[in-house]
Amino acid sequence: MDVAAQATDHLILLFQILYVVTALGTMVVIISENRNPLKTISWVLILLLLPLVGLIIYYFFGEDNRKQRLISHKMYKKLNRRSIGRRELLETLNPPVEYKGLVNLLNRLKGTPLYGGSSVTFYSSGPDKFEALFEELERAEKHIHIQYYIFLDDEIGCKTRDILLRKAAEGVEVRLIYDDVGSWKAKRRFFKDMQAGGVEVQPFLKVAFKFLTSRVNYRNHRKIVVVDGKVGFVGGMNVADRYINGVGSGIWRDSHVKIEGKAVAGLQTSFLIDWYSSRKEFLASDTYYPILDTEGDNMIQLVTSGPVGQFKDIHLGILQAISNAKESVYIQTPYFIPTDSLMQVIQMAAMRGVDVRLMLPRHSDTTFVHIASMSFLKEVLDAKVNVYFFEAGFLHSKLMTVDNSLTITGSANMDMRSFEHNFEIDAFIYSEETCRRAQEIFLKDMECSTQLLVEEWDQRSRIEKFKESVMRLFSPLL
Repeated sequence: MDVAAQATDHLILLFQILYVVTALGTMVVIISENRNPLKTISWVLILLLLPLVGLIIYYFFGEDNRKQRLISHKMYKKLNRRSIGRRELLETLNPPVEYKGLVNLLNRLKGTPLYGGSSVTFYSSGPDKFEALFEELERAEKHIHIQYYIFLDDEIGCKTRDILLRKAAEGVEVRLIYDDVGSWKAKRRFFKDMQAGGVEVQPFLKVAFKFLTSRVNYRNHRKIVVVDGKVGFVGGMNVADRYINGVGSGIWRDSHVKIEGKAVAGLQTSFLIDWYSSRKEFLASDTYYPILDTEGDNMIQLVTSGPVGQFKDIHLGILQAISNAKESVYIQTPYFIPTDSLMQVIQMAAMRGVDVRLMLPRHSDTTFVHIASMSFLKEVLDAKVNVYFFEAGFLHSKLMTVDNSLTITGSANMDMRSFEHNFEIDAFIYSEETCRRAQEIFLKDMECSTQLLVEEWDQRSRIEKFKESVMRLFSPLL
């Protein structure tokens, strides 16, 4: 054997030893993190069954980010106190008796205040939402804070940009946060032009190589707009033409709300915390929190969650809300990859006689996630959950109602990524009138939907069932 061949063999042996040591060390780290046992086993199996590839996948998508604080607890509390009269608001408002426990839970987790004196307007289509958004942006006199996961340089993106530039030229403070991965299709020049025109632009958790870093796994999925601290928008719609024009399978059905009144302070706080965590600039002016008159009778908590911290506020809030249900639970979500605890509370609600309805899109924009979602439907069908497929296009709406007085809507999907990896925000709205409006939207969507029967679902081919089971193994990554 010549010297070159021997050297090659030695390098291969060295690589194998290094890989085994690295893989074993990674397994020790995974086990030591005391994660959910099923998730731990899933990652260990991936490392064992997919040599090298499994290690790469774990580095990109599996690292536990809880210890990497983007913002200190001290600074979080300081920013959160900017929400005027937080403690007084919680103490003087009387939420519905049946939701007092939920309100207290969300407050104690992260100090999330309960705001009264607010109005809520629903938008279930892109044209309606953007028309209302542009009207409010044009009225801005002091500041505009705008944050989106996806902000593209297409027709609707350029129209939004032009308004922001015009308002900045008028002397209005304009700040934009966009997610660096979610908005990767937009040209960098698009954001640089806004910066040059007076808009303060900040990418969230910027990455140099979008798919060559574990940072890609922790993204800011929030969609927030605040105008003068008086009007705010939150929901599921990003800034892209597909939210206006639809997709190949039909319309793009989504949910977004405009909030006016005191609860806008909750949206403002979320934006300013993300601004500080990204730019390390503390915006402390009281002008961001004006004293507002009562605009309506909705009581609202703006609940945020993310990959940092011990507790997942939105997830826990949804669990508590479904556990409280006595009459009905309506759920719309584009992706359904529930945690074990979420699956259990949904099943328990249905089995104790609650009218539980779950609506999903017939066709999805993400093939692998859709296949994985299908693997969970048999379990909810067996528990007598009514499952519907939306047929008129793609259902991207994140909307839930409980009984006749609680509505939850925002950016979070019913999947592990939203609950554990992404930075999300949901509005928990305590109001019978708003709940009725949300239920009307759900019932109207049912007219464009087909109910899934358990007998029909059981007739799927073995190949389909196997594909779903395989993708379910990768659900922690999706």
